[in-house]
Amino acid sequence: MSAAARSVPTPSPEAVARDAHWARKLARLRARQLPEQTLRICDDLAVKKRLEQAKLDVARCRVADAEAERSTSPETERAEQNLAAAQAAFDEASLTLTFKALPRPVLDGLIKRFPPTEEQAEEGDAWNPETFPAALIAAAHVERDAGGRVVEGLSEEEALELLDSWSVAESNALFAAAWQAQQISRASTVELGKD
Repeated sequence: MSAAARSVPTPSPEAVARDAHWARKLARLRARQLPEQTLRICDDLAVKKRLEQAKLDVARCRVADAEAERSTSPETERAEQNLAAAQAAFDEASLTLTFKALPRPVLDGLIKRFPPTEEQAEEGDAWNPETFPAALIAAAHVERDAGGRVVEGLSEEEALELLDSWSVAESNALFAAAWQAQQISRASTVELGKD
């Protein structure tokens, strides 16, 4: 066998460039963070109403400015300042719970861990609606300290306690926030060949 036949072929510069391109893209794909959904709870109805009114006032002022074909009026500037203050008060009075999408195998495993009863399955449930919600809430909940570090969050028992002690609407909102985190898609597709 000749030396030329035993040598490893040198890849073309184009092939090397493609490999580097793919390596960068794959690194970005692997480094993506899972999406998050935040539930905001504000028990101070006056603060909440003030924020809603401030948003309406800003919208009304901006429409008036647009209809008058003018830049931001002093009234709009005051309304925007009131909105900023109302938003700050709302943020201060509110509690937030953040939920993060689970990797697909983890979510699949969680669903399998809480299968529906025979009767629930006949009604179309994919999981046990009595036990799965608390487990999902606990698994998806992400709590961060003031420095942004992840710290221990809700346990299944604590999630179940909240679900059982809150009103139906708020319990549903709690589960919906955890479930919606699993449904967020930041991907879009482009159909090629169409003009």
